[in-house]
This record gives sequence, structure tokens and C-alpha cells, in this order.
Amino acid sequence: MADNETRSVFIVGLRNAHAMENQALSIMKPQLSRIENYPEVAEKLDQHITETQGQIRRIEEILTGLDEDHSTLKDVALSVTGTMAALGHTVAGDEILKNSFANFAFENFEIAAYKSLLTVAESGGFMAAVSGLKANLAEEEAMAGWLDGHVTMLTKKFLSLRMSGKTAKV
Repeated sequence: MADNETRSVFIVGLRNAHAMENQALSIMKPQLSRIENYPEVAEKLDQHITETQGQIRRIEEILTGLDEDHSTLKDVALSVTGTMAALGHTVAGDEILKNSFANFAFENFEIAAYKSLLTVAESGGFMAAVSGLKANLAEEEAMAGWLDGHVTMLTKKFLSLRMSGKTAKV
């Protein structure tokens, strides 16, 4: 029974992670399309979108190896939620800052999710999943670190653009 429970928790967690990564794409892609004055942010978002697509593939490979599939319903629901969140910031005069803060929070949510999934994988003996989950975790930690390391620079650039009369929004 415990093995079945652990497997069940693991499958649900993987499906949630798959949906979470689809949500991340639905947040980042609209942001990327609106960035004009922050090429360093656009470059990093573009890189992380590619990483996120790879993360989705890794999760799908893990699920396939367990004879399972992702949850289309969860994917769609969280993608819609992500799109709405991204649209919510477009009306803000400091959209680039709000997006940066939200992205940092979301990256940390993803980090916690992958740490939890790794714990379940190791506890349940799903060792074939560990390397893929560790790769996803490392990419999320790198993105969170980048965002954390650039918030001061981004804020200063926003202020500079705003004070010079240029569009500071995106």
C-alpha cells in the first residue's frame, strides 16, 4: 500500500510539475513579446523559455517511463491562469518590475516543487527520474539566482528610463 501511495503522490506531483511548466511558458512568452528596452531581460527570458520546454520534455519522459501521461486539464487550467497573470501586469506603469518580482516568486515555487518531487522520487525508489528532476531544479535555481542578482540593476535602469522621459514600462 505504501508503495502505491508513494507512486500516486509522485505521479500527481509530476503532472502538477508538467502543468506548472506550461503555466511558466504562458507567463514568460507574453512578457518576452513586450520587452523593448531591456535586452538583457529578453535574452534571459528567451533562454529560460527554451529551458522550460526542455523541462517539459524531461517530465514527459519520466511519466512515459512510468506508463503515465500528463494531465491535459491541469495543463490548460494553469496555462490560462498564467496568461491572465501576465496580462494583469501589462496595465502597470512599472510592468517590467512587477514581472521581475512575479518571475522570481514563481521560480522559487518551482524550486520547492522540484525539491519535493526529488524527495518523493528518492523515497519511492524512482531513481530513473532523479537526474531529469535534478536538471530541472538546477535550471530553476539558475534563473532564480539571475533574477535575484539583477533586481537592483533592473530597478535602476527603470528609474533612469523613466527620469529621461523614455518609456520605462517594458
